Amino acid sequence: MSVQLHEDAAGKILMLTLSGKLAKEDYAHFTPEVDRAVKEHGKVRMLVRMNDFHGWTPGAVWEDLKFDLFHFSHIERLALVGDERWEAGMAVFCKPFTTAIVRYFDEGKADEASTWIHDGIAPAAQAT
Repeated sequence: MSVQLHEDAAGKILMLTLSGKLAKEDYAHFTPEVDRAVKEHGKVRMLVRMNDFHGWTPGAVWEDLKFDLFHFSHIERLALVGDERWEAGMAVFCKPFTTAIVRYFDEGKADEASTWIHDGIAPAAQAT
């Protein structure tokens, strides 16, 4: 699994790129960064790009559930970007596990996802 994490808007926006199959160990890579951003900003926005993504290992499913429950109200907006039909279904599946506004965007509309996730963020925060 490959997980890449980038920050934007002074850490208010977290951008994850996932490829392959997400494993339990991958959560140790990005969860502390999400925790830090939440501690600093209260609520964050996340843009998750799924490139050649194949889902979760059984251990990762448990880690994902714990992550979702802990961050239930910490994520303000969640943009999911992918190119598979089942990935679009994830937006519907995620909604009961978060108070975030969740939207799915096909890969061809990745720019639209970025615009939506940045919408309303103060220009000074975007400049970083």
